[in-house]
Amino acid sequence: MACSKLEIVKTAHAMADAARGVILPLFRADGMDVENKADPLAGYDPVTAADKAAETVMRTVLAERRPDDGILGEEFGARQGTTGLTWVLDPIDGTRAFVAGAPTWGVLIAVSDDTGPVYGLVDQPYIAERFEGGFGRAVMTGPQGERRLRTRGNRPLAEATVFTTFPEVGTQAEGDAFRAVADQTRLTRYGLDCYAYALVAGGYVDLVIEAGLNAYDIQAPIAVIEAAGGIVTDWSGGPAHGGGRVVAAAGRQQHEAALDILGQFL
Repeated sequence: MACSKLEIVKTAHAMADAARGVILPLFRADGMDVENKADPLAGYDPVTAADKAAETVMRTVLAERRPDDGILGEEFGARQGTTGLTWVLDPIDGTRAFVAGAPTWGVLIAVSDDTGPVYGLVDQPYIAERFEGGFGRAVMTGPQGERRLRTRGNRPLAEATVFTTFPEVGTQAEGDAFRAVADQTRLTRYGLDCYAYALVAGGYVDLVIEAGLNAYDIQAPIAVIEAAGGIVTDWSGGPAHGGGRVVAAAGRQQHEAALDILGQFL
């Protein structure tokens, strides 16, 4: 590791603090500046001034504290480093929620080596909750103070709560696969973006199943959930840090049950 673990943690928190500072004045602001990154005929993929400002200030923190590390960010792309470490940034995961005024978006910060994320942080500035995991840390802080993160552990699928962000999930086949799992669970909910993964780490949710993710969407949640005792893989049980189809589970029982069903659609 090219620097101390404590320095990585301090850097991640400094980045999250800086992102909070520029995002909050723009949340629920009149006249929000919103662009559509997608072809208007193909859908809606918004980006706001807050997305760009947050990634800019996080990159500024890295330039001051860790100039030799690599960066992969949603808004401004990749920069190669020389230390073997890459910071993977999503300045606002859940921009659609941000635009709609819903406080379920978050700032995602991960640092990875060639094996995947080694530390991650999920921050929700508006409700002042921060979830972190890695290097023996699995902690959340918020209005009720600090507490340890710990997933629910094993439970039958019939007693499980499952989340996904979009009801269609991805392709028709991917949506069918998700619904086949959801039909076996107790409760299905939609729309929380990265906050659903934080709830897995916090011990409230059993499964998050999604498709079409990018590396910057999932690396921070992977680090936090695994530090809290959970499991994150792709739909075949392999590594998920590159994005794509992802299953996050609170315990091995839920994970294996979900994979058994999803595998019928692969």
